[in-house]
Amino acid sequence: MNLELSPAETALVVVDFQERLCDAMPREVLERHARNVTHLLTLAARLDVAVVATEQYPKGLGPTIEPVRALLPNAPLEKIEFSAMRNAGAAAALRESGRKTAVLVGMETHVCVFQTARDLLAAGWHVHVPADAVVSRAKANWRVGLDLMRSAGAVVTSTEAALFDLLKEAKGDAFKEVSKRIR
Repeated sequence: MNLELSPAETALVVVDFQERLCDAMPREVLERHARNVTHLLTLAARLDVAVVATEQYPKGLGPTIEPVRALLPNAPLEKIEFSAMRNAGAAAALRESGRKTAVLVGMETHVCVFQTARDLLAAGWHVHVPADAVVSRAKANWRVGLDLMRSAGAVVTSTEAALFDLLKEAKGDAFKEVSKRIR
């Protein structure tokens, strides 16, 4: 288990942050989690962290929500598989990133996020899951998802812990931007 996040070795994986899924989430929780995902995407762009995003059956669940979609460097990859690693396009994008550590965010924690984490771990990746950037319709399922990922070997963390671990030091434009965003 690798506890350290390094921009050159990390991919941010955004799983299924979609309109119709969001409609089913508790509003206050969703807003906080979406804001955390945008913080991570903003820093990813600044530090050249690879980003791979997916959408689960977008015809039925709609597109990735704004402002998350606006910050993605590439269009989300469509999938019907619950695990992004069981989708040929997403798995290829992750392999081609050359990274071996994933910061995994999205929904739902106990389904697509958990299954993606499990399969990343099985493929030899180190997985960090910010608990405040993954969401489920029910808090009990969110907890179960986090417990399952922790049991599988993922590091359950927070958005701020991941942001500052990627930054490493309190200097520069990226640090100033992150500090301003999280206040």
